[in-house]
Amino acid sequence: MAPHQVVQAIIDLSAGAIGGAACVLSGQPLDTAKVKMQTFPSLYRGFIHCFLATYRQVGLRGLYQGTTPALMANIAENSVLFMSYGFCQQTIRFIAGLDKEAALSDTQKACAGSLASIFSSFALCPTELVKCRLQAMYEMEAAGKISNSQNTVWSMVKTVMKNEGPLGFFHGLTTTFAREVPGYFCFFGAYELCRSAFADYMKCDKDDIGVAPIVFSGGVGGACLWLVIYPMDSVKSRIQVMSMMGKQAGFFKIFMTITRTEGVRALYSGLTPTMIRTFPANGALLLGYEASRKLMMKQFDG
Repeated sequence: MAPHQVVQAIIDLSAGAIGGAACVLSGQPLDTAKVKMQTFPSLYRGFIHCFLATYRQVGLRGLYQGTTPALMANIAENSVLFMSYGFCQQTIRFIAGLDKEAALSDTQKACAGSLASIFSSFALCPTELVKCRLQAMYEMEAAGKISNSQNTVWSMVKTVMKNEGPLGFFHGLTTTFAREVPGYFCFFGAYELCRSAFADYMKCDKDDIGVAPIVFSGGVGGACLWLVIYPMDSVKSRIQVMSMMGKQAGFFKIFMTITRTEGVRALYSGLTPTMIRTFPANGALLLGYEASRKLMMKQFDG
């Protein structure tokens, strides 16, 4: 029997949290390289240079700088995302005039994922801001843009609260919306299309395609997401890091300034580590989500 709606929401939230943790633990050093290259594209010749320079400057811990807020960000984002995803699927069914138990097409699931990302953005933005600032702290101090670094999560949170107030945690929220809504349409769309292709090829249900196809489908979904949203993510990282020095201009103005002064290429700085990271990280995310959700849902079968 299908679980009650509240129980279903708790299952989706818990499975999303497990997937989010798996995502971070499998790709944090590459995410650190991405943020550094986005914020200071002229400092690094490429991904390997950034990786080695960070290791020489700060050691191995420098590559894992921001892991705690990254865990908080991904657990918060994916908990809300996958919980909202269930509710948004019902919304799509209502809009399309379908029965509550009707199966959705891959495109309809993509629309549900896009809608769910609006809610997850509110959970993601504050923790992402702390993570990005911690990851770029060494470069900000070395460039003389800040006088002393806050290298712990708690010191950074206190600094934001003291200097900017609660709203300071939401610098870059508009850009986060601009990134998440189209990004998660592509993410869920590509993921579901891949799962459907595997299910057709293997002549089985989408839920029974196995570990490797799920990981591959998640990787394809992540790759599609990042290829579409990467310029918006670069602007978001700039806004969140540079807002340590004071109020920043809006998304469109910063986007145009980067394009005019640094070229379009600067908007794609750090794409290489992102694409390398996307298969293990997003594969782990969706494998963690699907496996834990399936396990919890089994308790209500009968």
